[in-house]
Amino acid sequence: MAEISTPRKLFLHELGDILFVERKLAEEVLPKLIDEVRDTELRKGLKRHHTETRRHVANVEKAFHELNEAPHAEPCLGFQGLKREHDELLADADSSLVDAIDTGAASRTEHYEIAAYQGLISLARGLGERAVVPLLQANLTDERETLKRLEKVGRRLAKEKNGSRN
Repeated sequence: MAEISTPRKLFLHELGDILFVERKLAEEVLPKLIDEVRDTELRKGLKRHHTETRRHVANVEKAFHELNEAPHAEPCLGFQGLKREHDELLADADSSLVDAIDTGAASRTEHYEIAAYQGLISLARGLGERAVVPLLQANLTDERETLKRLEKVGRRLAKEKNGSRN
């Protein structure tokens, strides 16, 4: 990794970080989750977010182009940690909890993405790179809406599981 010695270099690094996350989600993670969940509403929401995530990749790549930079993904240790945590939990848990585990993992990832986009927007504004703000804001808006839907599904799944014990 090149030395991060200026706010612009930091911004480009962080932009590459979220590009890594969005690409991994679009290419690997969301298709896997869609295949493994059983709940119809959750699967539908994941499919919807998969479509959005492909648009997020395009938006981040457009942001790089607006900055006259080639899009480049930076490996994201935070996301890799979230993914590893999910995979280990899935391996250790009862198979009846797959939907709840995947909902929780997706929610944690949305929080991570929301924080990343908020930071990117602040940096872009501070650097005077206003042209990229709408692209990043569009992604942030989608992430917030996805989190709301996941929270709703998560509450329903918890109630159903809890009710099945009583």
